[in-house]
Amino acid sequence: MELSSPFLVTDLPWPEIAITIVGLLITFILLRSTVLAEDVEAPVDYAVPLPEQCKPGWSGRILDNPSIKVPGSSAIQCYNPATGELLGQVNPATPDGIDRAVARAAEAQKEWATNTFRQRRKVLRTMLKFILDNQEDIATVACMDSGKTKVDAMLGEILVTLEKLKWTIQHGEKALRPERRPTNFLMMYKHNEVRWEPLGVLTACVSWNYPFHNALSPIISTLFTGSAILVKSSEQTAFSATYFTSIARNALSACGHSPNLFQSLVCWPQTANHLTSHSGIAHITFIGSRPVAHTVCASAAKTLIPVCVELGGKDPAVVLDSVSDYDLEHKVVPILMKGIFTSSGQNCIGIERIIACPHSYDRLIPLLEKQIRATPKKNKTPPTTPTAISTSAP
Repeated sequence: MELSSPFLVTDLPWPEIAITIVGLLITFILLRSTVLAEDVEAPVDYAVPLPEQCKPGWSGRILDNPSIKVPGSSAIQCYNPATGELLGQVNPATPDGIDRAVARAAEAQKEWATNTFRQRRKVLRTMLKFILDNQEDIATVACMDSGKTKVDAMLGEILVTLEKLKWTIQHGEKALRPERRPTNFLMMYKHNEVRWEPLGVLTACVSWNYPFHNALSPIISTLFTGSAILVKSSEQTAFSATYFTSIARNALSACGHSPNLFQSLVCWPQTANHLTSHSGIAHITFIGSRPVAHTVCASAAKTLIPVCVELGGKDPAVVLDSVSDYDLEHKVVPILMKGIFTSSGQNCIGIERIIACPHSYDRLIPLLEKQIRATPKKNKTPPTTPTAISTSAP
């Protein structure tokens, strides 16, 4: 009886098996690292108490002559520009208070500068989730302090802040990687490299027209670059400043970091000079008018602080004679109304004046007059219809 030849190990397709095993190992390692990365950067739930004035059923005393100044007091009076309702009072920062805030931020920044990009992304993801989950409350606070509508708040405050968070989470680390630079023949034994290092403690003096986005935008960038920041909000929106910056401070605390990395303050113009010339500040971002920018830059020059200013880009709108009657009424006029009256015209792309050609002028005036007369001067019942924004978390 003849037996079949024995099975030899050498008959196995070892190259294919080896490739399969290596492939499985690589897949396992990649999946494991991805899961670990997602776990390390997973957002953390946290809460920020909503101001009582923004809760349903609250109503405030209507001021006869609304003003941020209180006779006989240094306090900043906060009110809703759309209704004239009193929201409360805020004590302005003093020079000593500014010194303490700078010192707290500087101490917290020493540790934060050593953190990894993963740790920084975790904080940003945590903030992003909070904003998505609480967008209605954030929009309500912005509306009460600036007088804007819910639609304007959702588009101009919430959406743009979420987009900045998403971009920074997805591309921030790549943007801050060291960059090589070419050298010359005589220096060929050396190589040139640009490294992006944290600056230390920064200051952002932001305007009132977008109280949430203008405060959070510099915080996001500063956080990811490893620096600390003092956000000086406008005295016109002092009511919302604490709540909005608490969103960033509480996100830091929830992720196990010092909330002192961010400091929020409001002060009168005569005190702001102490901040903009402070020797502990490494850089200033200013959003506002050209005259005030001159004052800020002159103050910063005393201690040679670099300044970046955004002074808006308002331009005239030109209406040509060739526009049809239909387009003039249904397309041009709505654009003009929005450009002129959004945030009382205090907008980066607001319209300062309208230049109408002879034929369009006579047709335009009655249409604008009709719309302006129909525009309410006060918003007695703020819109409550939910306007949720949804975006996929990066």
